[in-house]
Amino acid sequence: MPFYPQERLALFIDGANLYAAARALGFDIDYKRLLDLFATKGRLVRAFYYTALVEDQEYSPIRPLVDWLDYNGYTMVTKPTKEFTDASGRRKIKGDMDIELAIDLMEMAEHLDHAILFSGDGDFRRLVEAVQRKGVRVTVVSTIRTQPPMVADELRRQADHFVELQDLSPSIARQREGGMREAGGRSEPRERPAPGENSNSDLATA
Repeated sequence: MPFYPQERLALFIDGANLYAAARALGFDIDYKRLLDLFATKGRLVRAFYYTALVEDQEYSPIRPLVDWLDYNGYTMVTKPTKEFTDASGRRKIKGDMDIELAIDLMEMAEHLDHAILFSGDGDFRRLVEAVQRKGVRVTVVSTIRTQPPMVADELRRQADHFVELQDLSPSIARQREGGMREAGGRSEPRERPAPGENSNSDLATA
């Protein structure tokens, strides 16, 4: 993973996509360790985390994580999910954050040398190409070690570099079991499924 000390870096984390990839690989991400790792790779300008929130639930399982990230160095970008019924009558939850991530990356491009995209979504290929034309190098972090692979082949080919998420696990995985982990004096909530990643609903990616 080629990094240079004077590079201006920013992380763009597709929360639902990264959660699914880590879960498929069998580990939980420690977001403090992830931030610490990339802070050593260059001048970390910003770390964006994107997730949709189910607003009408009494308790959202991802809310404690969102609040923790917000207070511990991440820029949170959230929006309410939309519930709808598909043609077969199944309840679906739509929580796509692609547009928000794309706008932020395009706006930040002039302030960056290197963008690290945590997603395997092939819809981001054109975004990566556009940012590269602005002179920004793009690293994609996802996994090809699941069946099927979690990263789209076209996104992997477009990126300047591809980092296998499993290879990062020694540096960013949660180090011990339990609902909470002490992280820098504060407790980091255990990661939970993002909206639509449970048995009662599906995440629409349209």
